[in-house]
Amino acid sequence: MKKLLLLVVCVFFTHTTFSQEIKSIYTDIFEVIYSEIYQQPLQVMYNVECPTGDVSRRGMDFKKYEGVITSDNEDYKDNIWDKGHIAPAADFNCDEEKLRGTFSYLNCALQHQGLNRGPWKELERFERDLSKVYAFVNVTVTIHFEDKPENWLPTGALVPIGFTKIIWCDGEKFSFYFPNRDVSGQDWSLFKID
Repeated sequence: MKKLLLLVVCVFFTHTTFSQEIKSIYTDIFEVIYSEIYQQPLQVMYNVECPTGDVSRRGMDFKKYEGVITSDNEDYKDNIWDKGHIAPAADFNCDEEKLRGTFSYLNCALQHQGLNRGPWKELERFERDLSKVYAFVNVTVTIHFEDKPENWLPTGALVPIGFTKIIWCDGEKFSFYFPNRDVSGQDWSLFKID
């Protein structure tokens, strides 16, 4: 009986702790499911709101979100990992408040610089181009992880292994998978999965 009680307590504690460390957060511009354990988003959902804005990013930097354990500047220092916007800043640069809202560690993943500055950036341009044609463009990004010790940074965050981006517009669906590695020079369309 003692072993059964201990097992029940362990299962309850593990479940309770895990659920408390996964947060669903709704902001004015995106929804996020965030892992405090990984210090990374698990999924981000947003609608492209401003495909032709031109508000300057000058002076903006990522901020922590009150009440959530997130990554921080130390996780991105002196390594190959960019602060990759998941909901792109350029999709929300029609006013300063919206643009500033994208600069949250809730909306930031450890993304290889060769991915973030290459095919990922081009795919973000594609989704903005779609929003110039379609009235409604909805995007869901899922961030994938392996729970291996070599993927954990000494600063505490877990490096994602890849990203799936699904773009919906007027019944059309575009799906892409990107490994989180140097894919610079590759065309974004090569990562289409359906």
